[in-house]
Amino acid sequence: MQLPAAFLDRPIAHRALHNTQRGRPENSIEAISAAIQAGYGIEIDLQLSSDGEAMVFHDYDLSRLTTQTGAVRDRSAAQLATIQLRHGQERIPTLAQVLKLVAGKTALLIEVKDQDGAMGPDVGALEAAAVRALDGYIGPVALMSFNPHSVAALARMAPGLPRGLTTCAWDADDSPLVPAATRASLREIPDYDRVGACFISHDRRDLARPRVAELQRDGAAVLCWTVRSHEQEAEARKVAQNITFEGYEA
Repeated sequence: MQLPAAFLDRPIAHRALHNTQRGRPENSIEAISAAIQAGYGIEIDLQLSSDGEAMVFHDYDLSRLTTQTGAVRDRSAAQLATIQLRHGQERIPTLAQVLKLVAGKTALLIEVKDQDGAMGPDVGALEAAAVRALDGYIGPVALMSFNPHSVAALARMAPGLPRGLTTCAWDADDSPLVPAATRASLREIPDYDRVGACFISHDRRDLARPRVAELQRDGAAVLCWTVRSHEQEAEARKVAQNITFEGYEA
């Protein structure tokens, strides 16, 4: 399996083309519509509702991005659909809503957020919800996760969908809930072949890691996150075949 060319021929807007000053919160209908209009690819995040629906939302908690508090997974999809995002007019969308909007117009890179809490094996419900929503979707789409168990679950549930690993240096400050032994293992990206990945999306600050070069030599597509300036983009593109970006026009 290879990552479709649509993920390599245009920059990918991180959490869609968000800009709160222009009324486009991250992962919102407004930001997704703006990315389509601008001709960018789109990266979005998934969290799980209490009744098993895939919601397009980054955080585990509602408080940063909405006026509500509490865990996303403690509310139903119907309840979440009534919650307005800060700095925008739209509510928290479902993956199904986003797929209907994108409708194959551009590449859609979907990150399945870890539901285990420590990158462990307690996963499956969110992956299943994503696969259900994607059934019959026509257009370039790929799924990824920091948690290799999640990517392995996607491989079992939807073997025909391109999938990859979101990767980084796994510093303790960035991932305090992940055990040190798990971080040490994940740092070297040992699960790439096991989960049938065809790409990684790696932290731009860690692209010089030898394992990244090794995977690239062996045929892996290398994306990176998150680029926030033209200078960072130029540096990242010395290694990465494409970028996810925010805060400027890539």
